[in-house]
Amino acid sequence: MDDIHFDRHFRTPYSEGYYIMQGNGPQSNNRLGTIDIHFTTTAVHGTLILERELEEADLTKLIEQIDEDLVLSADMPRDDFLVSVYVGRDFGFYSDEYFAEEGNSSADFDDDEDER
Repeated sequence: MDDIHFDRHFRTPYSEGYYIMQGNGPQSNNRLGTIDIHFTTTAVHGTLILERELEEADLTKLIEQIDEDLVLSADMPRDDFLVSVYVGRDFGFYSDEYFAEEGNSSADFDDDEDER
């Protein structure tokens, strides 16, 4: 696929995560999806989440580009690149901070019920 680039989201000793971006200009820089790559001793596993459906030809080109640009460049030995593909949408982002705040507001709600 043309005009695709990858922005690293995280890296550990044996895995990496990237945002898959499409477009070169600031106005056309849209997120196509994400890829999480996990390196094992014999294979590389990828979880590809697309935010919209692609035609089969475009999907295989994208996987080949991920293999060439991200997997092979990691210089880790591998026998196979196994990719699971999902189509979905970004629903939200949750962290410990969110749940701490959520816990405080639900505690306040529980206190109101106890006063009744």
